[in-house]
Amino acid sequence: MEKIKGLIDAPFTPMHHNEDINVEIIPAYAEMLVKNGLRGVFVNGSSGEGYMLTGEERKKIAEAWVKVAPKDFKVIVHVGSCCLRESEELARHAQEIGAWGIGSMAPPFPKIGRIEDLVKYCERIANAAPNLPFYYYHIPAFNGAYFSMLELLKAVDGRIPNFAGIKYTYESLYEYHQCRLYDNGKFDMLHGQDETILAALALGGAQGGIGGTTNYNGRELTGIIEAWNNGDIDVAREKQTFSQDVINVICKYRGNIVAGKRIMKLIGLDLGPNRVPFHNMSDAEEAEMKAQLEKIGFFSRCNKLEI
Repeated sequence: MEKIKGLIDAPFTPMHHNEDINVEIIPAYAEMLVKNGLRGVFVNGSSGEGYMLTGEERKKIAEAWVKVAPKDFKVIVHVGSCCLRESEELARHAQEIGAWGIGSMAPPFPKIGRIEDLVKYCERIANAAPNLPFYYYHIPAFNGAYFSMLELLKAVDGRIPNFAGIKYTYESLYEYHQCRLYDNGKFDMLHGQDETILAALALGGAQGGIGGTTNYNGRELTGIIEAWNNGDIDVAREKQTFSQDVINVICKYRGNIVAGKRIMKLIGLDLGPNRVPFHNMSDAEEAEMKAQLEKIGFFSRCNKLEI
C-alpha cells in the first residue's frame, strides 16, 4: 500500500451559528489547505467533532471534501463510532463516494479491554470497505485504549488485508519508532503530534503525519519537514519551536478543538462554534488569545486566507 508523505490536515467541521453543518465553506477551506502545503484531510475525527455529528452529517461532510479534493489530495474519512454498525455503514459510504482511505479510533464507550477485541473492532470496519486503506487512530487520552501499538501491528498482520498503519497521537516516540521498524517498515506510521514532528523525523524516517494545528499553522509545520529534508536543522528547530509556541497559546484556551477553531475565524475563515458540551470561547478570551498570538508573530507566519 502507498505510504503517505507530508502532512494530512485534520479539519474542523464548519458550522453555522445555530450549529448546523456548513458544507458551503469547504471549497474555500480546501483551497487554503492546498496552498499551504497540506497533502489531504482526515475528516470527522477529533478536531472535527466527529462523535458529536449524526451519521448523515458525517456523510455530507465526507461527500463535500471528496467533491472538492484536487488530484493527489487524499481524503481519509474517520468512521469510528460507539455503534459498530454505524461505523461499517460510514466505511461503506466512504468507499462508495471515492474517498482515499478510512480510519477509526477505539470507541470511548464501551472501553475496549483487550487487544483482541480492538482487532475485531478494526476488522469489522476494514472489511466494510475492503478496497480502501484502513488506519487505526491511536489517541488513548480520548478513549482509554492504552494498548501496545507494536502488539496491535503483530495481531493485525496477515489478518486485516487493508490495514495500512496507525495515526499515532501519543507521547511515546520510542514506541512510535518501534512500530515504524516492525517488519522492515511494513506499516505506515503517521505521526500525530504537531509539537514533536522534528523529533520523529530525527529518530529515524518518519515521512507522513496527520495534524490539527496544521489548519492554521500548516506553512510552518510543513516547513519543518522541508527544512529537515534539505539538511537545514537550524531552520527546522526554529520552526518546531515556533509551532510549540503556538500550541502553548491554544492550551490556555481549551486546546485545538476550541481555540484552534476560533483562530480560523481570526485568519479569515469563520467555521462557526463548537457543539455543546464544548465550552466555546468568549469574545474576551478571543481578544486575549489574539494578543498572545500577535506577541509571538503568528499572523505574519500563519495560513492566512488569501484566495
